Amino acid sequence: MPIPAIFQGRLSVPVVASPQFLVSGPDYVVESCRAGVVGTFPTLNQRTTEGYDAWLAQIGERLAAIPGAAPFGINLIVHRSNARLKDDLAATVRHKVPLVITSLGIVPEVIAAVQSYGGLVFHDVTNMRHAVKAIEGGVDGLIAVCAGAGGHAGRLSPFALLPELRAIYAGPLLMGGAISTGRHIAAALMLGADMAYMGTRFIAVRESMAVQAHKDMVVQAKAADIVYTPAISGVHANFLRASIAAAGLDPDNLPEAAGAHVGDHDKRPWKNIWSAGQGVGAIEDVPSIAELVARLGAEYRAALREAAAAA
Repeated sequence: MPIPAIFQGRLSVPVVASPQFLVSGPDYVVESCRAGVVGTFPTLNQRTTEGYDAWLAQIGERLAAIPGAAPFGINLIVHRSNARLKDDLAATVRHKVPLVITSLGIVPEVIAAVQSYGGLVFHDVTNMRHAVKAIEGGVDGLIAVCAGAGGHAGRLSPFALLPELRAIYAGPLLMGGAISTGRHIAAALMLGADMAYMGTRFIAVRESMAVQAHKDMVVQAKAADIVYTPAISGVHANFLRASIAAAGLDPDNLPEAAGAHVGDHDKRPWKNIWSAGQGVGAIEDVPSIAELVARLGAEYRAALREAAAAA
């Protein structure tokens, strides 16, 4: 299936720069959209709904001044533990955010509210059970978060998950998991995805809100430096080994599932334990988003030409 109409003619490469905790902000979003990829951010990167509303206003104003910019999106945690869900959803509807990426549950009222103004709802899934629930809930697209993705990642290889998803779903399908280059984007499409979902590569860009030490650690890391554990957030996720050690924890002897209470809760240890995916080994610099997207586009098109020639 082709990508949704709202994206057509507005993308230089079929990519969503994923919403990342303490990484994605207005500059990340606007410069991604300016370069021709979908920029997104989590609502909870702002501490209050008022702050989130202000970011939406700023992003909307800046993008309105960029002819042909790609649409933007936000990530909304719809689990009942999110006390801001109702208010953040109201702000999202008020600003008519084009793309809403939902996580941690299917809430029909959220889907209906976004679709009421023509917005799209894409849902994160890590397995077929989650995918079936999302499809039944009426989402507009699925994001397959496969093994190797930064943050909360699934265990399934994209070679396993993508074909099973395509067998039951013909709608827009995104793929995430260790995607760092244009060749990776081309490979995702060859597996059956419509777009690539890239996070870790967009940590190490000049416009991200990540602290410089986080960016440097991503550049220096290899796949072996990624630890998959539920001990940090309570859900299995991928983190940089060096950041775990720097927080005073032994990466090889973490509790099985301590959740957000690892260490001293008041020090918010998850703030300085940094996520990243297994694709770090292909990341060697910290370019601007414009430079990165231009590179991704060139690599992507070269890969497609090579594949066509081989065929």
